[in-house]
Amino acid sequence: MDQVTKAVELFGQGYMCSQAVFAAFSEQFGINEQQALQIGGCFGGGMTKGEVCGACTGALMALGLRYGQTDLNDTESRAEENVKAAAFLDEFKKRKGSYICRELLGCDISTEEGKAFAVNNGLFGKLCPEMVRTAAEIVAEMLSESE
Repeated sequence: MDQVTKAVELFGQGYMCSQAVFAAFSEQFGINEQQALQIGGCFGGGMTKGEVCGACTGALMALGLRYGQTDLNDTESRAEENVKAAAFLDEFKKRKGSYICRELLGCDISTEEGKAFAVNNGLFGKLCPEMVRTAAEIVAEMLSESE
């Protein structure tokens, strides 16, 4: 199964958007699925505050496994990780219009009213799978370009 399909499948099983995207890519970088699900757990729903989409956060974590700086003296890798993060967010925004959860959903899920609106209108089931798919597609594209 490819990573895009896996991300969508994990989300469909009930995992958060951040967990689904991160876990779909983590094993190729030495993080097992259980660890990835744990690490990604607090980032869904724009960190529960409607901020940066959790699918994007999971994607950025996955890109960090590939491009992230591990040596403080390696300023080139820090610069590259920043370029990759910005490129990801720019591409996601180009495809979806925003990378901010509340803008994508059209409601502020950090409030009880906004969360109720999202649930009552099925927004998590209608909109979020496509955000997960798009984030995973962009990561897959970016990783394949670097090989």
